Amino acid sequence: MMSSETFSRYDTADYLKNEEDIIAYLEAVMEEGGDDPAYIARALGVVARARNMSQLARDVGMSREGLYKALSEDGNPSFATIMKVAHALGLRLGFKPAA
Repeated sequence: MMSSETFSRYDTADYLKNEEDIIAYLEAVMEEGGDDPAYIARALGVVARARNMSQLARDVGMSREGLYKALSEDGNPSFATIMKVAHALGLRLGFKPAA
């Protein structure tokens, strides 16, 4: 007898349950792809999905659709948008010496 299995699409956002998870994820992103602005923008999109995207869009002053697009695979958000999103998420960007 064959069993019918169903699989759902993997979404990292489903696993970001608290602040510690979010910080660990973003630190890993910066370690792995910190030189790629699009990679960082997508990671912020993942965090935004883990939170309330609609509220975040209001906090940033964008439409929900506009924020999804900016933080998507094909998005190219301005640095100002990245800063607004980080701030609205309660995050602060920082710099440290490259090792």
